[in-house]
Amino acid sequence: MTKQEALFEYLLRKADDSLILGHRLSEWCGHGPILEEDIAITNIALDLIGQATELYKYAAEVEDKGRDEDDLAFLRIEREYKNVLLVEQTNGDFGKTMIRQLFFDHFEHLLYEELMNSKDERIAAIATKTIKEIKYHIKHSSEWTIRLGDGTEESHNRVQKSVRDLSRFTKELFYQDEVDQILIAEGIIPDVSKFKVEYDKNIKAILDEATLELPNEKWQLDGGRKGVHSEHLGYLLTELQYMQRTYPGMKW
Repeated sequence: MTKQEALFEYLLRKADDSLILGHRLSEWCGHGPILEEDIAITNIALDLIGQATELYKYAAEVEDKGRDEDDLAFLRIEREYKNVLLVEQTNGDFGKTMIRQLFFDHFEHLLYEELMNSKDERIAAIATKTIKEIKYHIKHSSEWTIRLGDGTEESHNRVQKSVRDLSRFTKELFYQDEVDQILIAEGIIPDVSKFKVEYDKNIKAILDEATLELPNEKWQLDGGRKGVHSEHLGYLLTELQYMQRTYPGMKW
């Protein structure tokens, strides 16, 4: 695998993470528990889709095969998406959405802090812009986790179940293969395994304050980085890609 191929694959993975989670959060538009949260979740969705756009643009340039960000976002089949399984999981109730965000946001915060020092100037620039948004995202999901976990018996039980259900997807956030090894050696991306301990510590601190516990079982699910997804992604893509599939090449 060449450096160019590795860079394209990495950009695609991160763009897919942001796009799929951004779409999931957009499903809350008009359905938030309170008006302020309806706006907040929609804004976070826009942040993620904006991040995906910049990453897809760069990926298209690196690939150099005549595709653009819209082609990469809308005109691939399910097995060609490389997002982690966590981001494609259904929203469920508001508490489940916040727990999904908590696990994702804390990882992204650690990652993008390191990506700001990337030897790839384009990635460093994207990370420098993105970290400002992520700092709000992590504050938002952490505060809601604490509020719901240490709230009523009902809210506590619901988010505790979400912690149990979604924690099995967190290991995949730290997935690494030849793509990562090539880019780590070039100083383009960090070795995420080096901040796994810090990630676990940060998550535990929030959950402790929220009176929540991680499950004892260590069973984990993965496959997203290899294009093997849960049943949820196909339904999501059907909705996401509808306009481009129905009206190919349509521009606003």
